[in-house]
Amino acid sequence: MTYPGSTRSGPVAVSVRGVTTALSRPFFARRFRRAELVAGDAVLAVGVTLLCAYAASEAPVDGVAGVREPVWLSVAIGALLGVPLVVRRLWPIAVCGVIFVVSIGALLSGAIPDYAGAAPSAALALALYSVGVAVPRRRSIAVLAICLAGVGLALVVVLVGQPVSGFAGAGEVGFACVMMGAAWLVGWVVRERRAYMATAAAQLADRAVHDERLRIARELHDIVAHSMSLIAVKAAIGNHVAEARPDEARDALRVIEATSRTALQDMRRALGVLRDEASFAPAPGLADLPALADQTSAGGVAVELVVDGSVEPPSGVALSVFRIVQESLTNVVKHAAPARCRAVVTLSAGLVTVEVSDDGHGVDGSVVPGNGLIGIRERVAMYGGEFSAGAVAGGGFTLRARLPYGPVE
Repeated sequence: MTYPGSTRSGPVAVSVRGVTTALSRPFFARRFRRAELVAGDAVLAVGVTLLCAYAASEAPVDGVAGVREPVWLSVAIGALLGVPLVVRRLWPIAVCGVIFVVSIGALLSGAIPDYAGAAPSAALALALYSVGVAVPRRRSIAVLAICLAGVGLALVVVLVGQPVSGFAGAGEVGFACVMMGAAWLVGWVVRERRAYMATAAAQLADRAVHDERLRIARELHDIVAHSMSLIAVKAAIGNHVAEARPDEARDALRVIEATSRTALQDMRRALGVLRDEASFAPAPGLADLPALADQTSAGGVAVELVVDGSVEPPSGVALSVFRIVQESLTNVVKHAAPARCRAVVTLSAGLVTVEVSDDGHGVDGSVVPGNGLIGIRERVAMYGGEFSAGAVAGGGFTLRARLPYGPVE
């Protein structure tokens, strides 16, 4: 699989649970290759070279503005200012230093007149953008300060003694400084945005991994806790009656075998996600509640299951309801057997209510929530529902959960 940050272009093949889908990436939504970026910088360098060469050719000769000879000198000045931009992404500070020195020399020597000072300032602004993007903030600010001070001072020196108004001179100096400062600021904003996006992507990935681990942990806990509780109960019964009532002992072994096989299948399905294996077995839902009740009855708990309503909730809600009932019956087997248990699931539009109560002795005192109750509370919290569990006066225990959900699309 190729991620959005990849430098590949064109269609992207994404494989999800064995199904491959081709996604076309928009041209400007991908990250350009190094060669493409260098080619773009080369075109930009040619444009800046021509601009600076034209500015140098317009320098006055003997007080008269016109084409300055020799022409190669203008082209050479333009090349010294523009060509380094080709490698500005590789060595931003070095490129900025070269353009800065050439700009100061061109302005002070008069090779580029003060009224054409925007040409070297443009080249220096492009270099400062790369500095803002690639260089850490403290060094980047130092480079910006040196460039602003140097170019500003050079323009002031050139303008001193010339018959121009103070407003016009200040405008030229201010325009050059604003151009360079704005370019650096844009580069710094891009750098900060990239850093923020990288941090946010890493946090989202860590959160996704954490949530997936919690989901798998809840699934495995519900599977293992329920199955092992029944196996432990039936194993104890079989061991107790093995000699006196061998037929009952064999029945216990058959329950243990069936329960362990079901648990292994559920565990393979839950762990198949980690191995990226395609699993087409449906997740447990409301239709599996009768089988769950029959399986729990084998553990010494008489289960009465009532499903009221014909509304079909989403598959995720149905799975959560199944796991809540499963964990509730597991707690009855572990803490209240032998007992009678009543599980009522009420289905209505946008809401599923689960109530599981038993008449067992339970435990005295306040309820200490274990992993099972914590898992139920987390499942209910995912849907913004309500959860309560506690002992009932006169004996027994009752668990209630309300799971609201939106309309099924």
